[in-house]
Amino acid sequence: MQIKGDEMNILVEALPYLSAFKGKTVVVKYGGNAMLSDDLKNKVLQDIVFLRLAGMRPVVVHGGGPEITAMLKQAGKKSEFVSGLRVTDAETVAIAELALVGRTNTDLVRRLNILGGNAIGLNGKDGKLLEAKKHLADVYEDGQVNLVDIGFVGTVDKINTDLLNLLIQNDYIPVIAPIGLGADGETYNINADSVAGEVAGALKAEKLLMLTDVRGIYEDHHDESTFLSTLTFEKAHELIIKGSIDGGMIPKVKACITALSGGAHKTHIIDGRREHSILQEIFSDEGVGGVVIALDALFGSSGSRGAQQSGQQDQADAQQAERTAKRSIGGHKGHPSFCFMLP
Repeated sequence: MQIKGDEMNILVEALPYLSAFKGKTVVVKYGGNAMLSDDLKNKVLQDIVFLRLAGMRPVVVHGGGPEITAMLKQAGKKSEFVSGLRVTDAETVAIAELALVGRTNTDLVRRLNILGGNAIGLNGKDGKLLEAKKHLADVYEDGQVNLVDIGFVGTVDKINTDLLNLLIQNDYIPVIAPIGLGADGETYNINADSVAGEVAGALKAEKLLMLTDVRGIYEDHHDESTFLSTLTFEKAHELIIKGSIDGGMIPKVKACITALSGGAHKTHIIDGRREHSILQEIFSDEGVGGVVIALDALFGSSGSRGAQQSGQQDQADAQQAERTAKRSIGGHKGHPSFCFMLP
């Protein structure tokens, strides 16, 4: 096969990135419509295997919302969401575990291994990978934030980074299903965006890549001219209350804050519907997303996002600290996604 001129230029353009990111950890949050199309799924997984063969250290955190919804429907249960998070009773969390661990995770591991990826499937119960506690959902009403109990929905309390580093150092691709283990052995369904942010921070990842199925954030959903390539997190909080940032985008924005505050270097929210969007973002000058450059400390002088807290008021204080974090968001002109970066 002869390499054409434009293909050769692409390889040359990628060279400095291949050098810069060799040996670096990259966390990929995989979900949304990129999981629904078989063709697009294979392209995403090809990108992940490419990262590994190029000397990077990918870690995959996956969702599985459509699979969970389909299985709940088969069981005669209706899916309900609060602030982008699924309301989860005991029956629902059992079905979610079956969908995420028994179906989605094993399928992704199988596909990655066929492509030569050396993947290994994990969930939070394996080696206490994800120790979890109950999460209270933010509900925005009349400019106020209320915390609502939505069942067996968890938040990450502790990550077994020793296990992940052991696998990474031995050339495995960890593929993580977002099921957490509670202190008393209970099972928690954890938002995959949240898990990805926590994992990226705990591993001090070079990058967190979050695949989504929306073009970006708009001041007004109905007016494409209001696409926002630059905003502060105060502005993001305002848009959440207003409803311009809503549903599944809320956990994604929070996950980026979590990753950066935990020690990740840079995060990207990219349109996973674009073919080979991961490779385009990492190995090209243009990329597919924007850039967010930190202007000051994320949490002020106290800096205690990870402090151990209990009770609704303590959780409210911790979540408010995240919401008021000060960062600037800017973008590549004309591109439809976001990237958060520590200096």
